[in-house]
Formats: sequence, structure tokens, C-alpha cells
Amino acid sequence: MKLIVGLGNPGAKYARNRHNIGFMVLDRIASDHGFPAWKSKHQGLVSEGRFGSTRAVLLKPETYMNKSGDSVGAAMRFHKLDPEDVIVLHDEIDLAPGKVRWKLGGGHAGHNGLRSVHAHIGADYARVRLGVGHPGHKDAVPGYVLRDFPKADDAWLDDVIRGCSDGAPHLALGDGAKFMNAVALRVAPPRSSKSVEKEAKTNTPEPQAPAETDTRSPLQKLMDRFS
Repeated sequence: MKLIVGLGNPGAKYARNRHNIGFMVLDRIASDHGFPAWKSKHQGLVSEGRFGSTRAVLLKPETYMNKSGDSVGAAMRFHKLDPEDVIVLHDEIDLAPGKVRWKLGGGHAGHNGLRSVHAHIGADYARVRLGVGHPGHKDAVPGYVLRDFPKADDAWLDDVIRGCSDGAPHLALGDGAKFMNAVALRVAPPRSSKSVEKEAKTNTPEPQAPAETDTRSPLQKLMDRFS
């Protein structure tokens, strides 16, 4: 069994915040893979289901971001899981928007949600880092992550969310490489041979008309020059 956690803040006020991209991905996973309705449990919202034969628990902590570990720790203890069975999906300001990285273990890099999870279960859990970009100055980070994604981000955001959902069965199996491949197929799909051929034709320069041959005699050229 895997405990797959999306980090965010509860309530409609925060629903489209950059900080809530973990919640957004989990909602999509639950919808795409036929998980049952969310239930209140472990200080959060829980949906239990399967990816094939692999059982998984989806968890959205409702403790607010800086106390996410309270909910994660409670769920982990209830299901008698080890930190290696936990996967946390969270916003990552140190990655460009649309970039996704899978990582096992490591520090919390100042992320309040991860800091809380670390305090409750240690650092030996997997995480999916969902890039949202950096505002440019560290003092601007709190306001930046608590603002909604702009409409201009809808296209890449949808690709990332769908890609993570496509790869969720691989996450449940602990296969980070296959998960990342599923995300890449959504975010940067391979071009078909037809599209490459079309592009090549589009970029081919137009043929130049051949220069006309001057058939005048030297005497005619001289006469024309002074006419």
C-alpha cells in the first residue's frame, strides 16, 4: 500500500493557489482512476482505492500547510506504513512552471508543508516536486504561492495535472522513472513523423527563378550602354 499525499490549504479561498497544486493533482487522480468520494479522516480528506492490484490511500491534509505532518503522521500510523510508503506532491518554487521532478528523500528546502512532514515522519519519503516558478525575491515568496494561477498558465497546468494522473499507477508501484515518462508524454509529447515532415516543408525556402541569359553581342551591349 502507498499513501499518496497532496499538499495544500483547505477551502475554496485557496483552491487555485499555486500552493494548492498538490490538491489539484490528487483530485484529478481520484477522478480519473475511479476512487470513491472523499471522506473526513486523519485530519484530512481521504479516498482509498486501487491502481490495478495495488492499493493506495489518497490524502489531502486539512490542517493547513504548516501542519500537514499532523495529518500525514496520523494516516501513516493508522495504516502501519513506513516513510518509504509515503509519496508527497507539492509546489516547488525552485522549478520552472510546468517542470516536474520525482525525488526520494532529501531536505525540505524551507517548504512549510515538507518541514512539518519531516518533523512527524522523517525525511525518507518520496516526493513529487511540481514547479510553479519563483517570484524573483525570497521576500515575495509567501504572497506568490498564496495567489491563484493566472489564466495564462491554464494550458501547462492542465498538462502537468493530467500527466501526473496518467503516471499515478507507477507512483503507487514506486517506479519514479515510469511516472516521469508518463508526465513527459503529456507535457512534451513526441512529434509525429507527419508533423516533422510538414515543418520541414514549411521551412524549405522557395526556389529562385533562374537568371535570364544575356544574348546580346559585345557591339550591341556597347551601343545600348550609350543609347
